[in-house]
Amino acid sequence: MIKAILFDLDDTLLGNEVDPFMSGYFGLLSKYAQPLMDPDRFLKKVNSATQSAIQNTNPAQTNADVFWSYFLEGTDWEREPLEQFFVEFYEEEFPQLRSVTSVIPSAAKLVQLSLDLGLQVVVATNPLFPMMAVEQRLEWADVPVADYRYALITAYENMHATKPHPAYYQEILDDIGTKPEEALMVGDDWKNDIVPAGSLGVYTYWVTDPNEPLPDDSPLSGRGSMADLYQLISDGWLQQLGA
Repeated sequence: MIKAILFDLDDTLLGNEVDPFMSGYFGLLSKYAQPLMDPDRFLKKVNSATQSAIQNTNPAQTNADVFWSYFLEGTDWEREPLEQFFVEFYEEEFPQLRSVTSVIPSAAKLVQLSLDLGLQVVVATNPLFPMMAVEQRLEWADVPVADYRYALITAYENMHATKPHPAYYQEILDDIGTKPEEALMVGDDWKNDIVPAGSLGVYTYWVTDPNEPLPDDSPLSGRGSMADLYQLISDGWLQQLGA
């Protein structure tokens, strides 16, 4: 029986192509950091610290702890004032990136349908951003935290692994008290969403063109658009998966 549904965020719940978004993100961040420190050095630190967090699977260290450990290494910078710098950046500059994203009409309907069916709904976005940045993107997607009862939203403060590590998905399952065969992962990225979740025995739905060739023989339960998934769930597909 399916008890939980995990939704990726970017290009699943929210229309958000990675290249324009990240280009805009680093452009804004670089400009904002200029009065504080050399922008090139700052961005190199951000990139290297993020890569270190991506490699993390240590259950004793959150992704945020790993990020800051590597970001501050070899500098005389202090974490607290820099964390405040990032808070102000996400409050003042980050909202400009909403213009490069788009609402996926089926997203809100799917989240609400899942909740109406009594499922635990998880926002399973790659936890490399702080919670406030994730919550902003959920607002842009018209599925804000104020309106929907999420069981878990993954962010760099509360997770100890990232995609594509299976440990990331196992941590979610442990957190919400769900077995792999009781969960469905919905995402657009084969490598990050489908392969690692499927390797644990989680059911998977690939958000893609139905005619897209399968990259490999990883387990896959279904594929198509978010609108297709809404219709499938409305027609009782989840009961068939968990039968």
